[in-house]
Amino acid sequence: MDFNISRFRHAKEKFYGSIMLVIGTLIWAVVLLIPVVYLLQGKAIPALIFALYFAAFWLFSFIARALTRAYMLGHFVMVGPAQFPQLHRMVVEGTQTVGLKEVPATFVYNSSGVMNAMALRLVGRSRYIWLTSALIDCDDEDQVRFVVGHELGHHVAGHLDEPWSYLRLPAHFIPFLAPAYSRARELTCDRVGVFVARNLQASRTALQMLACGSAKLNRQMNPDAFQAQERMVPGIAGFVLNAISGYPRLTRRVEAVTQFYAGANTRAEPAPARAQAVQPA
Repeated sequence: MDFNISRFRHAKEKFYGSIMLVIGTLIWAVVLLIPVVYLLQGKAIPALIFALYFAAFWLFSFIARALTRAYMLGHFVMVGPAQFPQLHRMVVEGTQTVGLKEVPATFVYNSSGVMNAMALRLVGRSRYIWLTSALIDCDDEDQVRFVVGHELGHHVAGHLDEPWSYLRLPAHFIPFLAPAYSRARELTCDRVGVFVARNLQASRTALQMLACGSAKLNRQMNPDAFQAQERMVPGIAGFVLNAISGYPRLTRRVEAVTQFYAGANTRAEPAPARAQAVQPA
């Protein structure tokens, strides 16, 4: 199966993403119209104040990203051909599998026991992936490949791309809408992750690892039994908790990736050729 993000994008992401884009664009249009109205009325000072607010917002965002990048380079471990080459190959192969032109700069950092991973964009390089040390310690190679694929999913799906992320920004203040959009994006990226990993069992156990937090226990866990817990979640309480969360329940994520894998029949596809590691551009 050739990679086409439209075949992986969850239907709810398309729905909520469209709503976020329309609402955000309308809010920006109204906000930008205010200084125009002031100018038409001959009131230059209020229009100048609005312009200064926008300039300050952009400057604050730029400085925050620049400081984050500086901290990352000074405190995290950058993955490359000479530093964790096997992990580097995973990122390169995953990047080629999903058709990204730019290999994200990947960093490992000391998470003090917290298992997590993150995709982001900063100044300088466009794309980054962060992986916590605890996650790599607990997961095996195929599980890490799923996590890498999930984070690559955020990049290839355009979740961090400008100007769309900025256009949607005002809609994040709409109650329940932003969390729903975030949950749908995670489900999309889980689909990309299982496609990159080419291993459903590893993908399911990588997700349940976030629940048990133990490599020893994870090897003993039954992902079918864990998935079955989704049916035990109380209806009303589960709905409320889900509505305010930016991440789907882990039981739901295991269930969703299992259903997608069965429907997409990715098991029938040959694994991609292992590419030679190259230095990210």
